[in-house]
Formats: sequence, C-alpha cells, structure tokens
Amino acid sequence: MSRWIEKNLKWVFPAPAVIFIVVMMAFPILYTAWISLTEWSMSAVTPAKFIGLENYINLLGKDHRFWMSVWRTFYFTGLALVGETLIGLVLAVMLNRDFPGKNLLKTLFLLPMVATPVAIGMVWLLMFEPTIGYLNHFLKSLHLPQSLWLASEGSALASLVLVDIWQWTPMMALIILAGLVSMPSDPFEAAEVDGASAWQTFWHVTLPMLRPTIGMAVILRSIDALKTFDIIYSMTQGGPNYATETLNLYGYNLGFGYFQMGAASSLLMIFFAIVMGVVIFMNWARKGALS
Repeated sequence: MSRWIEKNLKWVFPAPAVIFIVVMMAFPILYTAWISLTEWSMSAVTPAKFIGLENYINLLGKDHRFWMSVWRTFYFTGLALVGETLIGLVLAVMLNRDFPGKNLLKTLFLLPMVATPVAIGMVWLLMFEPTIGYLNHFLKSLHLPQSLWLASEGSALASLVLVDIWQWTPMMALIILAGLVSMPSDPFEAAEVDGASAWQTFWHVTLPMLRPTIGMAVILRSIDALKTFDIIYSMTQGGPNYATETLNLYGYNLGFGYFQMGAASSLLMIFFAIVMGVVIFMNWARKGALS
C-alpha cells in the first residue's frame, strides 16, 4: 500500500481538496434538482410534495413571464458583451503605448471592479434620477433630449447595461492588454518592413493574434453577465413593471417573494442548463475560429 501511495503522490495529495470541492459543487445542484420536482412553500409544517416535472411544464409551456425574463437576460448579456469587448479592445490598445501616468491609469481602472455593487447601484441611481440626476443635467446642457432612464420600461434595461459596461469594461481591457503585452515582436517588425499602415497592422496582425485572448475574455465575462443579480436588484428590483426582471431576479422572486421554492428551483435548473449550453457553444465556436 505504501509503495502505491509513493507512486501516486501527485494524485494522493490533492485528492482531499478535489473531493471536497466536488461534493460542495454537486450537493447544491443535486438538492436544487430534487426540490425542482416538488411543490414546497419553504414551510416546516407542510412538507415538500413530489409533483415530477410539473414545475418545468408550467414554466416552459405556460409562463409568459419566464420567457420574457429569458429574453431580457440574453438582451442584457449581449449588449453588455459587445460594448465591453469593443471599448475594452480600444482601451487595451491605448494602454499598450508608453505615456506618462500609464501605471496610475491602469490602477484607477480597477476601481469600478472592486467597488461594492450595492454602492455602485446607489450612486448610479442618483445619476439616473430624471429630475435632479447628473446625466439629464448633462444632456440638458448640450440641448439634447432628456431621458427617464430607470423610470421608463423602454430605457430601464439599457440603462442597466450602461452601468455594467462602466463596471466591467476595465476587466476586459486588462485581459486584452495582457494578451497584447505577451505578443512576439517579429510579426510587427515584418509588417513594418513590408510598409503596412497602423490600421493594416492592427487588422491583419494584432487582431488575429488576439483572438484566443478575446475569446477567453468573452467566455469568462458572458458567464458572469448572464448571472448578474446585485446591480439589477439594488437599482430596480426588476421594475418598472418587470422591465428589468432577468432569470436570476425571477427565480429570486419566485423563491423568496412568492415562496414557490419548487418553481424557483426548476427555473434555476433551467438557467443552469442555459449557462452551461452558452459556455459550451462559445468554447466550441472559439476553438473553431482558431483552427
């Protein structure tokens, strides 16, 4: 036995930690899956009643609010990803140049990411306030039409996307900047010798070499954006009139607002499958683009 342990030390030592992590991940998922097959109001008096797939059937076949929350979740994630990727790419290219205060600027970029989400929500609530908010004051000074921002069903979700872009674009920029810094110099020197312009060098040399980095950054950010809860809840609680209610918020409202824990658990299991499906698809697309 001791000889076997000596030969497999690389597996024996990390085994307890791996087992602990697997159990801690598997138990909540399995428990949620079980609750999703029951009708339970989170009461100690009334036990959970097994109803099979009824919660899933009701959500997928009869619940219009569920499908609208699916649409809002993808709308929010898609807009945020596009904005954060494009702006992050521009900022990364700018930060890749040498200029005074570069290190200080990179440090300041971290501030939106390390700030408390609820505090960020409160600050942006004041900025979005239609009557005394700074954003409408700024638009008025430029003689531009003012907006109701979070008070309007038409602009509330887009306003939350703006906050998300402000908070997480620095992360995208820093990841892409790391990819830029690690690039070899030979292709750029060859492009310069061939007389390529700055735009041609960026489009035909820099961007293709950055695709793996950008792809990984998009996958990481998409996972987090799909699960956004704190900013939305602290700013709108899903309103006005459910206009900003994403899957996370709908699941929260079902479980802790209406005490329908079975329905909430089934929604979260569907949400889990959606996130896994998106990640698998994006990873497959990334590998296909690189091959």
